[in-house]
Amino acid sequence: MREIAIAIQKSNKNVTIKQTIDSIKKAGFSKVFIQWYDENWELSQEDQARLCKELNLEIIFAHLGYQNINSIWKEGKEGDDLVERYKNDIKNCKEFGIPMVVMHLTSKKIAPSYNELGLKRIREIIKYAKELNVKVAFENTKIKGYLEYVLENIKDENVGICFDSGHFHVHFNDEFNFNLFKNRIFAVHLHDNDKSDDLHLIPFDGTIDWKYVISKLKESNYEGPITLELCYRDDYLKMSLDDFYKKGYEVGKELQKMFEI
Repeated sequence: MREIAIAIQKSNKNVTIKQTIDSIKKAGFSKVFIQWYDENWELSQEDQARLCKELNLEIIFAHLGYQNINSIWKEGKEGDDLVERYKNDIKNCKEFGIPMVVMHLTSKKIAPSYNELGLKRIREIIKYAKELNVKVAFENTKIKGYLEYVLENIKDENVGICFDSGHFHVHFNDEFNFNLFKNRIFAVHLHDNDKSDDLHLIPFDGTIDWKYVISKLKESNYEGPITLELCYRDDYLKMSLDDFYKKGYEVGKELQKMFEI
């Protein structure tokens, strides 16, 4: 059966990252992903990776930051600097034994049109990742067209997508061309919302049709872990952090059963 993984979530409220990692371990998870955002946290991304190793939590991928990502499609030094930043992040992830990175192609609701310049920069990042034997998965964010453009133009075996169920529901109104990405879904972010915002709820606490989503992932030949991207905030603060992750793990097992049907 598929294993269940979860995000080490930087946006949890009223708790530290170390408390988050400890609760994840206690809940029964054995796999995690790290938000490798190059931010000044009380526990750096590198220290998070070291702690995961101590606790025998396998890091299945690192989600790289997306600060200024729209610049990758623009002329200028800022876009060029992004290439070097991502190459450095990939090198650091490789040193920690992390086999895959997840990246955005845009941020916000408006971005420059996709173009050859951005594609050239992305190719350079991917070429470097391939040299290090690191896979790159691009996430469906808020604007259609970018995933299609990049994957239609780059066929490398180490390039795929990360399917985010929350974005699929709230930003794309449940419209997604799964057939186009068949065999190229490398990772998932599974979480729920009610279409009011990207809420990162535990599955079944929102309005996503999980039977449909999982059937489409199976049809697309997604074979990886059931990877949850949940956030401890708002109404969830009425329960303890430990209970939150215990509930997440139990719901992960429900999704696990659905994948097996």
